[in-house]
Amino acid sequence: MGNGADAKKHIILTMKIFSSAALQEIENATCEAQNIDSIELLERTANAVCYEIMSRFLPGQRIVVIAGPGNNGGVALAAARLLFERGYRNLEIFLFNTGPRLSHDCDEERKKLITIDEIDFTEVSREFHPPYLSENDVVVDALFGAGLTDPLTGGFAMLARYCNESGAYIISLDIPSGLRGEWNANSLQRDMVHANLTLTFQIPRLSFFLEDNADIIGEWKLLDLEYDQEKIKSISSDFMLVEAKSVRPLLRPRRPFTGKRDYGSAIIFAGSTGMMGASVMCARATLRSGAGLATVHSAWRGMEVVQTAVPEAMFEPDRNEHFITDMAIHHAHQAVAVGPGIGTRDKTIDALESLLKNCQTPLLLDADALNCISKRPALLTMLPQNTILTPHIGEFDRLFGEHHTAEERLRKAIEMAKHYNVIIVLKGHFTATVRPTGKVYFNSTGNPGMATAGAGDVLTGVITAFLAQGYRPEHAATMGVYIHGLAGDLAAQEIGEAGMTASDIANYVGRAIRIILNRGEIPNPL
Repeated sequence: MGNGADAKKHIILTMKIFSSAALQEIENATCEAQNIDSIELLERTANAVCYEIMSRFLPGQRIVVIAGPGNNGGVALAAARLLFERGYRNLEIFLFNTGPRLSHDCDEERKKLITIDEIDFTEVSREFHPPYLSENDVVVDALFGAGLTDPLTGGFAMLARYCNESGAYIISLDIPSGLRGEWNANSLQRDMVHANLTLTFQIPRLSFFLEDNADIIGEWKLLDLEYDQEKIKSISSDFMLVEAKSVRPLLRPRRPFTGKRDYGSAIIFAGSTGMMGASVMCARATLRSGAGLATVHSAWRGMEVVQTAVPEAMFEPDRNEHFITDMAIHHAHQAVAVGPGIGTRDKTIDALESLLKNCQTPLLLDADALNCISKRPALLTMLPQNTILTPHIGEFDRLFGEHHTAEERLRKAIEMAKHYNVIIVLKGHFTATVRPTGKVYFNSTGNPGMATAGAGDVLTGVITAFLAQGYRPEHAATMGVYIHGLAGDLAAQEIGEAGMTASDIANYVGRAIRIILNRGEIPNPL
């Protein structure tokens, strides 16, 4: 495990997130490989859109289609024609042909529409009198796709606002008009279409994974268009989506003739007076995730708490009664975790500094370990190579400066992971694991019930367990995040999101691992 072959397999099996330019290349390759022309691929896309709309709305539903001059508009025109042929007669279609010309495929679809006398079709070249829209209507937005490079302005921005303010249910094709597929700094969201549902084609866009855009995108669904897989494999990407098929090849089933030492020993520096629960949850998760041994080093007053709550864990008392003052490693361990509940006292920061100067063991820093570093920033320069940092957004901003958007924060995480040669697990709805290479792995598991005290301590334990078992740090982080989220999904399925606690997440980690290995059903798939 962890050899070159495993790494290569992991890259191939992870869903790549491509730029708009790369997607165009993939579409061209698909046409060539399948011996079809672009209009046939467009029709395939329109069929998928048509059936998705039919699955959600009855034929009597009023649907207003707003199409632009490019191929995305062509998809909308074709989908409207297909809906009409299937009995959806309460359709109004507007094609905006205000530029020099329509794309070839959009023009072909326009020609098909104008031959149908009964269909309500308007081609807009100059003045536009928008149709009345209400909350009872459906709007299909296909003004512009992900190829848009500039923000919407003028009449198009006004049209986006009109649709948003109408209360109609908006379905955007490819991507909401005005939103770009990748980065959207300095764009005004009021001038973008705010979709309730985004139907995107085959592969998600980077912008879908950033919290800033959640209200623009709404629910999103991938429509499988059978793009050429060989071409997809051949194009590299710095952004990936981690799924079960990404993690399964990396997991090692347990062998019959093994003992606890074969699964590694982890030492966890966690807890202080009033915060011993953090050490309990971290230790429990470490053991639930397969580590052979786990030792908690904490204030000596915490011994009874830890040994009662997690009797399987060993306890190493600090000389201090209430907090940690010593992080020397006295025994052979395969992983070191520092941070949950340790506080930020000067003596604790001194102990962390000494550890960073001397640690030769795979290392994870979380919670108060990161807050300690933010109080003494010079410690960043002492981080051992491939140290895993697991900040939530508040801890991240304390470390690397205030950021106002998720996009800014992700860009900074990429920069800092490269600069310090570390792995940054930026926690959130789509937790982003950023490697020193600059590659980013977005997680696909997890749910709002995991927004609960101690969930981060459990994640620390899960990742630490994989480090202890000898997984490479970049794999341990990516796998740990996915399995932690899946454990949360299993807990939510059984208990409900509102009733979940961090201990529930830890208790479901073993089942999550088993489901992945046995190819069981994954709850809440994207």
